[in-house]
Amino acid sequence: MRDYKWLHEYCLNRFGSAAALEAELPVPASPEQLRALADDRYLSMIALRVFRAGLKHSLVDAKWPVFEQVFFGFDPEKVVLMGAEHLERLMQDARIIRHLGKLKSVPRNAQMVLDVAREKGSFGALIADWPVTEITGLWKYLANHGHQLGGLSALHFLRMVGKDTFIPTRDVVAALNSQNVIDKAPTSLRDLAIVQEAFNQWHAESGRPMCQLSMMLAYTTNH
Repeated sequence: MRDYKWLHEYCLNRFGSAAALEAELPVPASPEQLRALADDRYLSMIALRVFRAGLKHSLVDAKWPVFEQVFFGFDPEKVVLMGAEHLERLMQDARIIRHLGKLKSVPRNAQMVLDVAREKGSFGALIADWPVTEITGLWKYLANHGHQLGGLSALHFLRMVGKDTFIPTRDVVAALNSQNVIDKAPTSLRDLAIVQEAFNQWHAESGRPMCQLSMMLAYTTNH
């Protein structure tokens, strides 16, 4: 595996200057910003990610104001009380995306948000305090405790709210393969640990957020 210096020089050559490179890279939210985000906003973003999965994002986003209405502003205390009959009524509402499995996930994820808030004080505290050097553990936590947050969904949710994370997209996996880190998409605990260790090394060498390192790696695939 090559060191960060190679990655930085490759991206500098690709973009021509440090300023041009920096303009392309995401900036994560601070722990203070993540902690300040209300629980209803976290639940809204979780639901938005679930409904975006497999659908055109612009289609889902255009309908989201109605989702905010029918789900009581995503107040988890209210949403968690929505039973089967309520969800069946929503299945008749043509203003929203009528997918029963995804609709059912909203009160279930509201329960996760409430459980975390009772333990940590707020859902944002969990997200803010989770160390980026163990970020794959947060992916697993959300997949295990939430609903329809498997695959890359938890990762995309974290990126949406601004939590620093790398994402093993096809380009990133191809780059990791070329660096002899892994030879396939990381799904096993062993492979996830190997990828986390590689990102931790580049993070320690550069001081850069994981999301920036992830994007820089993707740029090395020449897509």
